[in-house]
Amino acid sequence: MSSFIVSREDWSLHRKGYQDQARHREKVREAIRANLPELIAEESLLFSDGRRLVKVPIRSLEEYRFRFNAAKAKHVGHGRGATRVGDVVAADPSGSSGRPPDADGAGAGDMPGEDYVETEVGLDEIESALFEELELPYLERKEADAAQSPDIAFRDIRKTGISANLDKKRTILSHLLRRARRGERGPGRLSNDDLRFKTWTETDRPHSNAVVIAMMDTSGSMGPFEKYAARTFFFWMTRFLRTHYEQVDVAFIAHHAEAREVTEEEFFSKGESGGTVCSSAYQYALDMIDRRYSPSRYNVYTIHFSDGDNLASDNDRCVRLVGELLERSNLFGYGEINPYNRTSTLMTAFRHIRHERFRCSVIREKGEIYQALKTFFGNPKL
Repeated sequence: MSSFIVSREDWSLHRKGYQDQARHREKVREAIRANLPELIAEESLLFSDGRRLVKVPIRSLEEYRFRFNAAKAKHVGHGRGATRVGDVVAADPSGSSGRPPDADGAGAGDMPGEDYVETEVGLDEIESALFEELELPYLERKEADAAQSPDIAFRDIRKTGISANLDKKRTILSHLLRRARRGERGPGRLSNDDLRFKTWTETDRPHSNAVVIAMMDTSGSMGPFEKYAARTFFFWMTRFLRTHYEQVDVAFIAHHAEAREVTEEEFFSKGESGGTVCSSAYQYALDMIDRRYSPSRYNVYTIHFSDGDNLASDNDRCVRLVGELLERSNLFGYGEINPYNRTSTLMTAFRHIRHERFRCSVIREKGEIYQALKTFFGNPKL
């Protein structure tokens, strides 16, 4: 017979360290969420080995506490009573801030600052905060979804099991109920009948096959910022897909006046040259879907990033091909990198497209890469 003892000791003090750690982790998560647009655009993280760290500011976690006089001198400190939390107990009688005015006549500022500390966070923590806001929209069950994997979860409670799966909370509750039925108060000695164990069950989880076709403009008009913004978007997109989905392919198409399929390494390192004919990428994507990714078997997503500097005579053909892609795709997304806020003929042509699964996003600065990710892969529940 196994022996278990219910302790009468107050364990709240023993959990203090754990509670402080949990509170600190929550503060870090809040700081990451508040700084996500800047963090995902951090160049030192991109294409790194995954072990780089960046610093984020978090509000100070210091708690109020008594500080005793080291000299142990005697002091008298008491108020007049009738005070409430937030009451001002002292103020400068002169009403002056004690700072000389600036040259323009305005004071240098007399408002107190907010204490904060900087903590280092890694790529995995940033991914966790970012990816919980993303999902593949309009995901549907397809014919090829026969592939399944077991989903293991603790959903059952039994009276027998291994010690590692002992459910302490339910065990103690069962023990107290047994004693209460016998008219006994408080905890006593546990018996085998009190023990409760968590037991796992397996259920088959079907996969929804999908492919994301990533298209990027690599023409001569794509400058350093345009390349950086497009690659940063696709960097986070591919990490998100491979982290959260098992049956998702990613195909890479690079184009200038002509389009071709490239490897992932070439996609993220290919230089720029030549003119811009965006329809070449759209036609290549259509041919790829027809050859390899039938919409009856795959959820198809097509994402294209460009600076919008397209051959003017090609824009009408682009609109027609995007319409054909929308017939085959769950979603078509067009991202335009436009740091100078100029008028783009391609975006002007696309504004006439009225389709619920056509989405556009414009990136003018680093912080808007985050918004582009949410535009194309945002979770509507958040």
